[in-house]
Amino acid sequence: MYNLGSKEQLALVKESARNFAQTYIKPNVMKWDEAQVFPVELFKNLGDHGFMGIIVPEEYGGSGLSYQEYISILDEISKVCGSIGLSVAAHNSLCTNHILSFGNEEQKRKYLPKLATAEFIGAWGLTEPGSGSDAGGMNTVAVADGDYFVLNGDKTFITHAISGDVAVVMARTGEKGDKRGISAFIVEKGTPGFTAGAKMDKLGMRASETGSLFFEDCRIHKDQLIGEIGDGFVQALKLLDGGRISIAALSLGIARGAYECALKYANEREQFQTKIFDFQAVGFTLADMATKIQASELLIRQAGDLKDRGEKITKEGAMAKLYASETAVEVSNEAVQILGGYGFTKDFPAEKYFRDAKLCTIGEGTSSIQRMVIAREIKKDV
Repeated sequence: MYNLGSKEQLALVKESARNFAQTYIKPNVMKWDEAQVFPVELFKNLGDHGFMGIIVPEEYGGSGLSYQEYISILDEISKVCGSIGLSVAAHNSLCTNHILSFGNEEQKRKYLPKLATAEFIGAWGLTEPGSGSDAGGMNTVAVADGDYFVLNGDKTFITHAISGDVAVVMARTGEKGDKRGISAFIVEKGTPGFTAGAKMDKLGMRASETGSLFFEDCRIHKDQLIGEIGDGFVQALKLLDGGRISIAALSLGIARGAYECALKYANEREQFQTKIFDFQAVGFTLADMATKIQASELLIRQAGDLKDRGEKITKEGAMAKLYASETAVEVSNEAVQILGGYGFTKDFPAEKYFRDAKLCTIGEGTSSIQRMVIAREIKKDV
């Protein structure tokens, strides 16, 4: 059984995240979604509440919480708005966690306090137009030049590409396909040769900014290298293991929000003088939805427990991400169906959960990739 640590603390954190989401996020969800606005001030407020440095130790200005609390925070925020949940996840688990996990002491003390308070918004650059899951085929290069590295190339599908104040960027310092040929660098906004743009017009998650990063003879001091030359690929793989917990928790929140929307509607809507919940087709569908949501949470909590213990989570993280993300898509689809015509309108939140959920099966590796990872891991048990 997974370890929840202090149930009292977990309950307090969960309540705090729920109250924040209801007070500051819920009234603006559709306004931000339709205008595709990334609400920077909201994230400053999230930082004030300790939600932007959730797993960062207190000595670096963070909240010093466990992955169990992290899961609960993402669940509660994403239940109200998947876009905000996605940005909180990306900031915490990728950029911030990369520096926390692999940065030296000077880098940690320089950047973590600013990231944990949202004075800095973080971005993380791995994906390129020609290399998504095939990170070894990246074209962005970093060439050593004295005390500097010169970066050239571009990244795409980057969360907070435009509004981000600092990015952790992977670049090739060796040959293509060489697992020791990629290195990670910290690049601040305003560095000459570093620009951003090409904001994407997306189906869902529209309040979470996605765009591109460009590097043209961008000179980065060697002090901005994270770890050693060639460590970047291994670092990225380890981060993506934890990132699967983030997307799984995001998926859990979206599924729970869609389910609660459908449950409320089914208990209010009458047809033939009967609440539609009492029609077996609807009641059974809601029962399946509730069961899969609970199963998702159990998988996520198990992966979070292993992460807190410092144990390997490759298989468990992939299982949690696979099951929870596909559950989010299925549950949000069924929620639209239960609401019928109203589910197809923006008067009810079901349609937004439906649009947002699909990214969960794509971000941090598609469902096919998760199955490949799981298959590779279970083969070791033979």
